[in-house]
Amino acid sequence: MSETQGIKTVLHPVTDLAAAKAVFTALLGVEPAHDAEYYVGYETAGQHIGLVPGGAQQGMTGPVAHWHVADIEAKLAEVTAAGGSVQNPVRDVGGGRLVATVTDRDGNVLGLLQDR
Repeated sequence: MSETQGIKTVLHPVTDLAAAKAVFTALLGVEPAHDAEYYVGYETAGQHIGLVPGGAQQGMTGPVAHWHVADIEAKLAEVTAAGGSVQNPVRDVGGGRLVATVTDRDGNVLGLLQDR
């Protein structure tokens, strides 16, 4: 069994990126580190906070905490063997970053993230 590196990334689905960016910039007290029409991300207090426009269409019903792992395929196998269900399989979201989401038996969405 492999350990996680903790929750370091939380993604929030948003419908109005400009409005959400204004709120999160005020909340976090920093400007976005990544600011594009398809994603806005903040680096603060050792965490990455992301705004995902159209996240609901990707199955995000609320914020998704992403557990950082050394081997996403191995962790996905462990979690599904324990009863989790794959919601979104492993995919590269750019820069060598791999993400996947699973649900537990209660429907909670758990994100997995691996930086190469």
